[in-house]
Amino acid sequence: MKTIDISSLKSPGTEVANFQGFEHGANISFFVVEFSPGQGPRKHRHPYEETFIILDGEIEVKVEDKIQRLGSGKIVIIPADTWHEFKNGSDRLLLMINIHPVSQMITEWA
Repeated sequence: MKTIDISSLKSPGTEVANFQGFEHGANISFFVVEFSPGQGPRKHRHPYEETFIILDGEIEVKVEDKIQRLGSGKIVIIPADTWHEFKNGSDRLLLMINIHPVSQMITEWA
């Protein structure tokens, strides 16, 4: 068993903990996201599906040309090779986990 403190996965001054599975002997990677209102990544895609688990708050997610607002308790699956972007769509902190089913994340930015 291995235990990791989430705060140790954050770079100073960032709102994202970055778990790259290969660094820890795991076959999965993920982000633990705590975005302030309006914050989020720009348009990008991955060669595998990405799964969002929205724990608290609300996101505005754009997949291809479709925009949706989704809140706490929702799970979102972004298909492989699909351009997407999202941001915190509320006036409070967003808490979500973004799962990548690979030991090392691959991201292509638009």
